[in-house]
Amino acid sequence: MIYDQIVLRYGDLIMKGRNRNQFEKRMHRQVKNALTPFKGVTYWKTFGRLYVKLNGQPYEPIADRLKDLFGIISLSPVISSESELEAIRATAMTLMNSLKTPPKTFKVSVKRAWKGFPHQSQQMNHLVGAHILRAFPELSVDVRNPEVELKVDIQAEATYLFCEVIPAAGGFPFGSNGKAMLLLSGGIDSPVAGWLALRKGLELEAVHFHSYPFTSEQAKDKVVALAKRLSYFSGAPLKLHLVPFTEIQTTLAQAGQDNLIITLMRRAMLRITEGLAAKSGALGIVTGESLGQVASQTLPSMNVIGRAAQLPMLKPLIMMDKSEIIAMAEKIGTFQTSILPYEDCCTLFLPKSPSTNPNIRIVENVEAGIANLDTMIEDAINGTEHMFLSPRKTSSAQSTESSSEEDEWF
Repeated sequence: MIYDQIVLRYGDLIMKGRNRNQFEKRMHRQVKNALTPFKGVTYWKTFGRLYVKLNGQPYEPIADRLKDLFGIISLSPVISSESELEAIRATAMTLMNSLKTPPKTFKVSVKRAWKGFPHQSQQMNHLVGAHILRAFPELSVDVRNPEVELKVDIQAEATYLFCEVIPAAGGFPFGSNGKAMLLLSGGIDSPVAGWLALRKGLELEAVHFHSYPFTSEQAKDKVVALAKRLSYFSGAPLKLHLVPFTEIQTTLAQAGQDNLIITLMRRAMLRITEGLAAKSGALGIVTGESLGQVASQTLPSMNVIGRAAQLPMLKPLIMMDKSEIIAMAEKIGTFQTSILPYEDCCTLFLPKSPSTNPNIRIVENVEAGIANLDTMIEDAINGTEHMFLSPRKTSSAQSTESSSEEDEWF
């Protein structure tokens, strides 16, 4: 292994304005947590950069972990040298010799951040490039489209050389834009919505509704696995709320309004989620809705359903096609779990012809005629089981039954 460090680059938005220090602190906390499994690895910071010292650890698994952290736009494996001409030349040779596929063309790009270095950037391009050309006569210089670009970053403490720039997750650091509740089903859409919300710097708590005994323990396990995957990307434990929904769902099914049952269930779910949000200090609700995808996701349906909550409704997938959502689910590693064939509560009591254009006055009148609906909602909030999940650990607080949920809504 020739690399001794990894350089991490922030996005431009993080570096702007008075919030920079806050963003940087959150970024450093994420990196520290992500590096915990890698013994002996340390990091240090400069303006707009983090440098991870490998200290003998392999580069690939550490880079794979860091590139998934939100707030990092790119990373590069680097070799460091003394900020002295001959040391830089020797390190450049080491890096060029390490390339698995010898290139035919190359260029050198020097950034002289330390103005005390005796040679200017353009001069260093020639001094390093000529040294490489003498050692590799088959190489030629191509300044427009080289196969390899050798980048040399001259700093006061050291010089860093690298050839590769690896795109990372981008976005904002975890929790830098507040907290929201994610309606998490066992389907394809909601984990993708959660990933996009995390990428925008939201801290998430997930809410999942189950109708035991109509839904199984496997359905709960499926949702727990999806929540753990999201916690991997957040770099922090994720709180999962498992809400008992059997009594409310069966009561709504007996209300004699089959075409409105989906609308009524969604509105009850939002009211419960808002109650949980009040206890958690969350300021928004994230859903996996995509416009027109199913009956409850027409604009009239979303309008009537959304009026049940006062908090802002955040819908990252709203204008995405199903094929785009599936591709993203495959990319973030949730798709195979999402398609496991375990039932969720929203597949129960489905009507043959659900309303796509519900009337708000009729819906509110139906709700007003259901005895003890407010009490059942309060009981569901109080009876919710809470789990704290991470990729490595699971802890439970409080008690209640199992779990499950759906893709069409969440």
